[in-house]
Amino acid sequence: MIKIEKQRIRFHYDAEEMWIEPWGKNALRIRATKCGVMPDEEFALDRGLLVQNLNTVTCEATSGGAMITNGKISAQLTQGGKITVYNDREEVLLEEYWRNRADVTDEKCSAIEVEAREFRPNIGGDYHLTFRLESQDPNEKIYGMGQYQQPYLNLKGMDLELAHRNSQSSVPFAISSRGYGILWNNPAIGRVVFGKNIISYEAFSTKILDYWIVAGDTPAEIEEAYADVTGKVPMMPEYGLGFWQCKLRYQTQDELLTIAREYKRRNLPIDLIVIDFFHWPKQGEWKFDPVYWPDPKAMVDELKEMGIELMVSIWPTVDRESENYPEMLEKGYLIRTERGFRVGLNFEGATIHYDATNPEAREYLWEKVKKNYYDLGIKVFWLDEAEPEYTAYDFDHYRYFKGTDLEIGNLYPREYAKNFYEGMENEGQKNIVNLLRCAWAGSQKYGALVWSGDIASSFSSMRNQLAAGLNMGIAGIPWWTTDIGGFHGGNPDDPAFRELFVRWFQWGAFCPVMRLHGDREPRQPQQGVTGGAHCCSGAANEVWSYGEEVFGICKKYMQLRETLRDYTRGIMEEAHLKGTPIMRTLFYEFPKDPICWEVEDQYLYGDRYLVAPILYPGERTRKMYLPAGVNWKEIDGGEIIEGGKWIVAEAPMDKMPVFERVE
Repeated sequence: MIKIEKQRIRFHYDAEEMWIEPWGKNALRIRATKCGVMPDEEFALDRGLLVQNLNTVTCEATSGGAMITNGKISAQLTQGGKITVYNDREEVLLEEYWRNRADVTDEKCSAIEVEAREFRPNIGGDYHLTFRLESQDPNEKIYGMGQYQQPYLNLKGMDLELAHRNSQSSVPFAISSRGYGILWNNPAIGRVVFGKNIISYEAFSTKILDYWIVAGDTPAEIEEAYADVTGKVPMMPEYGLGFWQCKLRYQTQDELLTIAREYKRRNLPIDLIVIDFFHWPKQGEWKFDPVYWPDPKAMVDELKEMGIELMVSIWPTVDRESENYPEMLEKGYLIRTERGFRVGLNFEGATIHYDATNPEAREYLWEKVKKNYYDLGIKVFWLDEAEPEYTAYDFDHYRYFKGTDLEIGNLYPREYAKNFYEGMENEGQKNIVNLLRCAWAGSQKYGALVWSGDIASSFSSMRNQLAAGLNMGIAGIPWWTTDIGGFHGGNPDDPAFRELFVRWFQWGAFCPVMRLHGDREPRQPQQGVTGGAHCCSGAANEVWSYGEEVFGICKKYMQLRETLRDYTRGIMEEAHLKGTPIMRTLFYEFPKDPICWEVEDQYLYGDRYLVAPILYPGERTRKMYLPAGVNWKEIDGGEIIEGGKWIVAEAPMDKMPVFERVE
């Protein structure tokens, strides 16, 4: 049975209820359930977008069923319940994979009885859902979906787990070379296969099929429409534009201050330093251990005098021996086990996670963090929802328009934006920065800065991170970073590791956030016997720890990052206002150049700088493509080269090829 409403098509057959409705510009949301009543969760989507663009929407009966159109996208529904989605050129974008005899007039009618929307009941409730689509083109290219530890940018032909792991972050939005974007709007653990014959999504336990699809003429149009319905990042604070120092781990207050003072003594640009885990007495005691961090307030004050902000690691685990465990257990602030001993993780103590789904537990944790960190001046931010008055922006010249002056076209320089946001911070309206190991669709609006987790220190791992960062940007997470040099191992005295470190550091200067981190070898001796002291630190991981030659290269790229501060601020503003990635695939900026859809080991930092990381040991030149339609020259000078050609770029140890766009 098909029912046509003003802004929705409803389909009901047997136990299935399905809705197709407009959701934002040129987009549709499609939901189905067999639970009797359609679940009302919006998950990643903004409910306010349901009722927008009324003049662009039509719903009508057709001879074969029904059709809904919203701008550039249409969905046709047959009487049997099959959905086909078209763009405004009447080209098929998505077609459900039906192989049954529900409609014997369908040219794909088949006796094999395979459903496009298969709800298979689980014992105890909910369903194992499988959603199948026809693959329209075996040469289609698919990008996004978050961060996976593999080197492929194009995901066509790939099998991906829809789940979070350390260094894997599922953000299930993808852009196709065929002119659409699709969000699998279901947070259930599952799987997706972008096959040559079938595209299939699975959710292992769910009540609903829920996906959002948008049509667009360019990747940027699709990406911006997605950002409109899921949210945009806040404006990156000023300290996020420069260099961040970190290691696993600084064990004492004296050690950390010694490092900070050395950065200033060497006159090196540094914005932030991180105190990582086990600075606390026990997990679940969100405070500094006074044995090793005797005066945090004095430490913060000295860092601020040096112009360095401080970030701390906050863990959700609570040790059974911690001072807060009995109270949190009594009040129901801890997650529960099905049976047996209340332990979820045995790492440096038997611990259980606090229950982040409980608002009272969240408030309890925040009060601890506020008292012991935030009130000391350490970087813990909240998100202010108020939009700044000055939001109209000229991206060609990196300038703001003041809203009240739009008609006469007065321009405000980019420096105004910097001063405006600094003013917001002075008034207590601080932008949030959450350094996280995982994120999902919509996390960007909460200030998610995702790093790629505890990864290997190897060139193959570095290649994986390049694909991960670019696909995270397409998936709607503009703030992304990676541990420079990798996390696991690496000896600063090893010449092979020094080469890897240099190449990663050069690339890090052109990542959204430039953060040095890692757990180096050999281990440092234990600094004490109480608290977190038994969790020993790795070897030194500062830029001068790798010898004078490496230090000179690092200093060069730290200073280069600093010269790009105004430019970086500009592209951060673009991400804030439009949802644009900071790291951009070549096809994002040059969609009409077919070669740009093929290149996977280069990218653009913003729209101006073409970056070609050195991804293999011993490489001193590399082949790179200069996109067509503009001219290019190396960032440090040289001849102007017309785009649309391959070149061989020089890459001695002290240089990574970077070309600047010349109009």
